[in-house]
Amino acid sequence: MTSSTMVPLDLGHSVWERFFTVAPLVVIGTREEDGALDFAPKHMALPLGWETFFGFVCTTRHATERNAAREGWFTVSFPRPNDVMLASLAAAPRWEDDTKPALAALPTVPASTNPGALLRDAYVHLECELDRIVEDLGTNDLVIGRIVAASVAEDSLRLADADDHDVVRDAPMLAYLHPGRYAVVDRTFSFPFHTGFSK
Repeated sequence: MTSSTMVPLDLGHSVWERFFTVAPLVVIGTREEDGALDFAPKHMALPLGWETFFGFVCTTRHATERNAAREGWFTVSFPRPNDVMLASLAAAPRWEDDTKPALAALPTVPASTNPGALLRDAYVHLECELDRIVEDLGTNDLVIGRIVAASVAEDSLRLADADDHDVVRDAPMLAYLHPGRYAVVDRTFSFPFHTGFSK
């Protein structure tokens, strides 16, 4: 049932906490100043255009942005639904010595173009060189990278002779529903594009 009544929201508080939005859930990999690997889940993350730019929202209060700015690169892993706990581990708080011991439990593989790593069982891996950081989006920044290497799990690869519905059904995707929920995407429908539509 669709409601026709709209409820005004107070812009003095985060409007994003008052309703659900759907986003990918990715894990960003960077390297600390001491050489240790760092991972952090992000849901405000997306392709920026149709070419090889990818960005995520962060803040200089987080090591992720500081690491990417210092090192000049970051990695992106798209975890599968059964790895949602790995994304949660990546969000573990730092200890008093500024370390995140929970990261030792993450199964990783080395990146091919930088000293970083990616989640081993993710269905998409992106390796990015830092392109720029757009600052002052309120308390946040947009970290933008140019993809220099990308790979996709064989079962998630779209093929000309395979039905897209079957690909998603057989290799479900993880989605984050902000605030605080996640979903498994395993059923899809063709979008009814209007005749003549082009991207």
